[in-house]
Amino acid sequence: MKLKSNFNFYLLFIFLILAIFSGCQTKFPQEKVISSIFIDDDGIKNESQLVDFFMFKNPNGDIEKVKRLAKFYVKQGNYEGINSDIAFVQMCLETGFLKFGLLVKPEMNNFCGLGAIDKNNPGLSFKTEEEGVIAHIQHLHAYGTTRNLKGTLIDSRYKYVLPRGKAPTIYELSGTWASDKQYGNKLASLLETLAEF
Repeated sequence: MKLKSNFNFYLLFIFLILAIFSGCQTKFPQEKVISSIFIDDDGIKNESQLVDFFMFKNPNGDIEKVKRLAKFYVKQGNYEGINSDIAFVQMCLETGFLKFGLLVKPEMNNFCGLGAIDKNNPGLSFKTEEEGVIAHIQHLHAYGTTRNLKGTLIDSRYKYVLPRGKAPTIYELSGTWASDKQYGNKLASLLETLAEF
């Protein structure tokens, strides 16, 4: 009887020790995964993560519009083999997180400042949000790769990117896509913030 009692005691003791240690597992901080800086690459963030990032930066944004745009960017980026993370943060930079305010107006569905030069040339307009995203992805395609497009060309300024593939990373967009010499660094900073989501 005493042997059985001791055995039960030991089982209880072992059970308690296991319970304590299983509840005290060390949790290591999750390593941030930053998206590639290469334009001709895969995006790593899904639609939901892109939306969360956007709403963190602009809590007053139209979440339904942001969801639609995130869906279009992931879909079109995957289709043309262009980094959708880069395209999305570039849209955020170019539009001030959809606040616009400069030459390009929201109704133009121009999310990357295509053709926006001055008051006489405020930029291209597209019929739908999706067309605007397709044109943006196509323009990045012209900068980031020499591969042929898969889809029907919507970006009327595609032909002006010479030489094709002249900006393999975000850093070569400085002084080419935008005159701002810090343009690539600004995109890199946004990609770092996106890594948190």
